[in-house]
Amino acid sequence: MRLLSVMFALAALTAGCATFPDVLATESQASREQGYPSLAPIEDLLAAGAAERVQPSEIAALDARAARLRARAAALRRDPG
Repeated sequence: MRLLSVMFALAALTAGCATFPDVLATESQASREQGYPSLAPIEDLLAAGAAERVQPSEIAALDARAARLRARAAALRRDPG
């Protein structure tokens, strides 16, 4: 148990001596000059999401497709050849 504690302490100390890459050096000048994106009001985002909901006719089509795929999978399980 003591050996494990010593090994953990040595690993932590050696990790503290590591050199880390300069993150800002990898960022291009153009990306630094672009700035931050603008924030949108949550009401606009929720309204846009509500407008893109799945319609009842699409649900019926998806259910029919799922049934066909299940039937096909069952047929493949019965006759793999």
